[in-house]
Amino acid sequence: MSTLVEPEIETGPGPGAQPPEPERAGLGTNLLRAGVSLVVPVLAVLGLWWAGVVLLDDDSNRAVVVVAALVIGVLGVFGLYYGMDWLINRLPERFRAKVRPFAFVGPAVVVLTVFLLYPTFNTIYLSFMGPNGEEFVGAGNYVNLFTDSDVLVALRNSLGWVVIVPLFSVLIGLSFAVLSDRLGKKSEAFAKTFIFMPMAISFVGASIVWRFVYNFRPEGFGEQIGLLNAVWQAVGAEPVGWLGLEPWNNLFLMVILIWLQTGFAMVILSAAIKSVPEEIVEAARIDGASELKVFTRVVVPSIASSIVVVTTTVVITVWKVFDIVFVMTGGQFDTSVVAERMVREFFTNRNSGQGAALAVVLLVAIIPLMVVNVRRFKEQEAAR
Repeated sequence: MSTLVEPEIETGPGPGAQPPEPERAGLGTNLLRAGVSLVVPVLAVLGLWWAGVVLLDDDSNRAVVVVAALVIGVLGVFGLYYGMDWLINRLPERFRAKVRPFAFVGPAVVVLTVFLLYPTFNTIYLSFMGPNGEEFVGAGNYVNLFTDSDVLVALRNSLGWVVIVPLFSVLIGLSFAVLSDRLGKKSEAFAKTFIFMPMAISFVGASIVWRFVYNFRPEGFGEQIGLLNAVWQAVGAEPVGWLGLEPWNNLFLMVILIWLQTGFAMVILSAAIKSVPEEIVEAARIDGASELKVFTRVVVPSIASSIVVVTTTVVITVWKVFDIVFVMTGGQFDTSVVAERMVREFFTNRNSGQGAALAVVLLVAIIPLMVVNVRRFKEQEAAR
């Protein structure tokens, strides 16, 4: 008689078993990763730089330069990744899966290093140098930031922008989001499009539009064409030079950015409100909560992460605002802000040390906000 042998069944690790440790990459693998992800992009950058030097020669034909720039810029990136992938496919099979991800990360690391990290460290270095970037002055530029009256005005104005613009942008955007959600689909789409439309306008374009709103012509220089002065005269008052009316002129400039950012806040917060589970809202209503309490006790806490993200994003935009002040007043009448003052120090006063110090101040002010945004994004991803 034959004996029946039961097949052995492979079982996985028990509940308390530790997961297997990932295989460590050897020296050869790490060298291949570095070669593919860093050396190849660096060589490509050097090649592009050499091509740029040749193309920018004064004797070069302009039509040839344009065509070559398009070919190098568009096809060069494709060729770079295709070439790296071709090289990886020529490696032994055991190396391919370990090296391939670094081939796609490498160019991004090179670009970030060349265009982000290097300028950042170079700016910090310049902030300790004199106007020409040659003599070392230590912390002298930073001392001037808090002793120069013009720079102090710019810092004070920027702090006012950081408080007022995000506050009103988020509040008005949240109000529009709630109100538009109560409309029909067609009416809601029309209202949101109308409110979001200013986001399609550049800061310079919006400033030019608002120059016609605040326009003022002194007596003897023609008729008033400013919209606000037209309304002001219609009620029997004399025309006013709004942009020279201190300190209110700063508020008039803030209105422009609020007008631009309200649509952004409305769209993001409207999407967040729609994601609040209807069951929670209905349960609160059944318990007898009024619409105001439902909104403040249920909806707002549910969208708190979105409110923080929108607020920090607007704050970052406010810190960097330059175009509006430059176009509307040029920083005159005590309307200067940090970013506008920084550009003026660099390009008008030719003081690279002071301009770099102002740039570092902006960097220090913005980094914590970016950290908050990243953490909020991670929390939202973890909650999904």
